[in-house]
Amino acid sequence: MLTTLTTIIIAAEERAPLIAPAEVIALAAAAVFLMMGLVTFAYRDVANRHSHKAKKSAGHDSGHGAGH
Repeated sequence: MLTTLTTIIIAAEERAPLIAPAEVIALAAAAVFLMMGLVTFAYRDVANRHSHKAKKSAGHDSGHGAGH
């Protein structure tokens, strides 16, 4: 089973070579995920930035979300 898998992997690599070495592709993927993480981290506290609006509407029940 393992030799069959190895043969398939080797055959696939011969037909479709990578555009860059595997290390470069791994670093590019890591950089993309790092950037997405930084963007997500930057927006972590957006809801609390406008707390005066949340306090003003806290006593007012507009029916949104009621019963959920």
